Amino acid sequence: MNDDGQFFYHPLENIEDTDVFYEAVERKHLTKAISPERPYTYWTIEMYDQENGLRGGGGLGVLAADTRRVAEKMGIPFVAVTPFYPSESKQLMKDGMLTDEHVAKDYRKFGFKLVDKIYIKCAGGMTELEVIEKKFKNTRILSITEPNFGELYSDTSGSDHRLYQEVALGFGGYAALKLVGLKPAIIQLNEVATFFAALARLDELASNGMDFYEAVVYTRKHTLYTNHTLVQAAEADFSYEQFERYVFPNLKSLAVKKWLADKFHNGRIRLSSATIEIAELRSGVSKLHARVANYKDVAGERVKFKAITNGIDLDKWVLPEILQFYREKGILDKANFLSENYTEMVQKIEAEEIRDLKSRGRDILNKILADRPDQNGRILKFSETDFIFDFKRRFVDYKRPDLPFRDPLRLRSILEKRGAHYIIAGRIHTGDTNMLAKLNSVLEVIRRDDYLRDHVHYIADYDEKLAYGLSSGSNVAINVPIVGLEACGTSWMKDVANLNLLISTHDGGVADASKDAYFNVSGGDDHEEFNNLLQRMEEAIAVWDNDFDLEYMVKLQLIGFLPVVSGTRMMQDYLDYLFPA
Repeated sequence: MNDDGQFFYHPLENIEDTDVFYEAVERKHLTKAISPERPYTYWTIEMYDQENGLRGGGGLGVLAADTRRVAEKMGIPFVAVTPFYPSESKQLMKDGMLTDEHVAKDYRKFGFKLVDKIYIKCAGGMTELEVIEKKFKNTRILSITEPNFGELYSDTSGSDHRLYQEVALGFGGYAALKLVGLKPAIIQLNEVATFFAALARLDELASNGMDFYEAVVYTRKHTLYTNHTLVQAAEADFSYEQFERYVFPNLKSLAVKKWLADKFHNGRIRLSSATIEIAELRSGVSKLHARVANYKDVAGERVKFKAITNGIDLDKWVLPEILQFYREKGILDKANFLSENYTEMVQKIEAEEIRDLKSRGRDILNKILADRPDQNGRILKFSETDFIFDFKRRFVDYKRPDLPFRDPLRLRSILEKRGAHYIIAGRIHTGDTNMLAKLNSVLEVIRRDDYLRDHVHYIADYDEKLAYGLSSGSNVAINVPIVGLEACGTSWMKDVANLNLLISTHDGGVADASKDAYFNVSGGDDHEEFNNLLQRMEEAIAVWDNDFDLEYMVKLQLIGFLPVVSGTRMMQDYLDYLFPA
């Protein structure tokens, strides 16, 4: 690029068509449309897809798997690049204590095939990575793995091993993409742990003949950074010394090394700072998140994010009978897009239909619980008339799993009036001693009260199967993150789509709709929100037991949230953002 801002033209072999690239820059479009040879590539440190041997840690991984499945149904050439972790943890209750068991996994048992081996440089040596893949009709999962790769989120944030995993995914995954003969039309970075994929592309361009500044422009233009964290300061950082051992040895271009070195401040780097600089396209995962996320670039200017709210694969998460019901009612089409008159069609839903569909979901829940005992070793089986509250989501402090238990007597009185049950399900990240202590405290509260001991159940090892069962078969879902800390959340989406009543704070993706669309929990502080939550629980019981009120509330939820929860809507929003008309 010269001083007038004009691009020099010089052909490149085996990189990109630069004449098309320069024209695209002027049009502010991507260089290439998505095609089987140039697919939509999606990098993610975790993918929650147990059918394919991949177990994630929470919503980030569930979103990744749903995105691939939705792309498959929409006919979009799509490659998900993610590690295959050779070991995973299972959380089981033993003698009243939550314990982690580690289980080895063989990728061949899940239909993955070995492509070849590649090498990256780490800690003064060469590390061999296996490239494996599983192909579908128009999408594929492309993974890197090796016996010592470890489990998802093993070791502490900011550790050498965590950096190694991220470097292996980025540089190894990019090499894997080339190995199978593909070039990315777009690189979507699902959070900053995937930054090194874009860095690998920048390094390839700059080290193979493209002017460095042109390489930066090109990489930026073809990289989408999807952020899931509201506060930049909450992220881990790495030292320059760690990068000297794990990152810089994998870079060929001196210019790229210098560019990256300039992103350090006082010898430390936050990957978000570098990701913001390498991605021109940036998205947040809900309207509220895009509006309030507090991120700044190297110049100290606040970064703007495009709001593209997460969605779920309705075919995966919604009871088939309910999905068919939506289609027969003219609410959804076969591709899960909303009909133009969906609000009118929702108004025709009757309470008898809701109750019948939920009874079918109750059967599914009972089948899933048949081999999932609660904390006391009991196998649970619920009748159609049993009333179930559930809290099912990743166990972290800001989601407040302990909130209803701050006054056990008041909680007991609410449950006792209806004979209601309360099911708790959620994984605790290995090593999170704070949340383990909080869970043990809640379990002790339950243990000391005869009624709560019989009506409050903790189900260990929360996974996709249990999430589906609870969404299908419970009555009311509780989602009470501290307002301002949830980027989106998707567990509540499964509940609304499965005709559960939703009790929630107005945070994350829930805030995409009006507060009137669900049982809103609010208050000036924790104590007020606790009181409001218990009030909403009483109201939800009353609504469920009255046909008119049940119809009214379910219709409000569906009208407010069906446009939000659809994964096909999410994917279409991404395509519209990446390829503007």
